[in-house]
Amino acid sequence: MSEAMHIVLDETAMAAAGQGNVLASRLIHRAHAQAGWFLYAPTCALVEADRARPGTAEHLAALPGITVLDLDLPAALAVAQQETWATAHSQHAAQPTADRPDGAIVATTVPKRWEGHPVRVLDLTP
Repeated sequence: MSEAMHIVLDETAMAAAGQGNVLASRLIHRAHAQAGWFLYAPTCALVEADRARPGTAEHLAALPGITVLDLDLPAALAVAQQETWATAHSQHAAQPTADRPDGAIVATTVPKRWEGHPVRVLDLTP
């Protein structure tokens, strides 16, 4: 039996999915079709992705394999301590929880931006 795969999409990965990035599309397909694969879209990152590529938020929120993560109080407190809301909410979403004891991997097309952050990264650069 394989372990569950938890992946947080940052705003660059979300925008890339809307532009036809093959790796992002494969993640979305897996999360929809394969048990044990979970994709998360933090709300703050979803807003930034939609600003970069209008229509992205509505499209991703409609996909059955993606869970949109609300900006709850713990996330808001984490966001308040960081420079950008999208990065902060994505980093917060990737931290270990009771449901995800090992945390989640952050999928991105700009892996260098995550250097120095306490997260594991999945590079979606084509």
